[in-house]
Amino acid sequence: MIETFTALLFTHTLTDFAFQSDRMAHRKAKREITAFASHLAILLGLSAVALLQFSTGFLIALALVFASHLLIDFAKSFAPPTLKSFVFDQAAHLIAYAFIAAWFSDLWAQALWSDHKWIPGVYDLIAGSFITVRAGGFAIERLLTNSGFGQESASAPAGGELIGLLERSLIFILILANQPSAIGFLIVAKVWRFDALSKSDTQLKSEYVIIGTLASFGWALAASYATLALLGHLPPLGILPVPD
Repeated sequence: MIETFTALLFTHTLTDFAFQSDRMAHRKAKREITAFASHLAILLGLSAVALLQFSTGFLIALALVFASHLLIDFAKSFAPPTLKSFVFDQAAHLIAYAFIAAWFSDLWAQALWSDHKWIPGVYDLIAGSFITVRAGGFAIERLLTNSGFGQESASAPAGGELIGLLERSLIFILILANQPSAIGFLIVAKVWRFDALSKSDTQLKSEYVIIGTLASFGWALAASYATLALLGHLPPLGILPVPD
């Protein structure tokens, strides 16, 4: 079951955070049929490859993945673009995949790739990296926009977004490498930036950066440790250090 859930999580994160452009997301929000069709075609294609096999259960599972994703995304199109709607949307997808994985618990065992025990672990790492870095960016942007920092978010330089992507990437790598103490160097670097901002920018802009940084660190830590937790229930990869 865990391997099946991991494969579905992997295909979902790639579909939502790697192969979905901003334009496609905006078109889905307007409930354009072609946007939904393209999005779901990508999801089904990735799911078919990740769990490739020839069985009736596989076809039923794909149909459930298609139907659940369509219903959840369609419902989301009626909600405002807030952090709450984003989190509820992703949670709904995870719950749907958990039910599908529980119902078809041996789906991964029947897949053509099941003899390669390391594949689910790779699925988990890839999914975790996108959830940490890309999904974190969307969540933090919505948090700041919905918290009264809309103008600061719109006028913020692209460098700030890049810094956020890099810091979450580094946190993900350091947690996987069992070096969480090294995150302290990132904190020191951010403190220096806070000091520079407090002298050159308005209080509102400084608060925007501080809140964004704290949210970014918190999201990255939570997502990274969740990735490790899931990895602990999968066959070992043999390439990551053992936690103390």
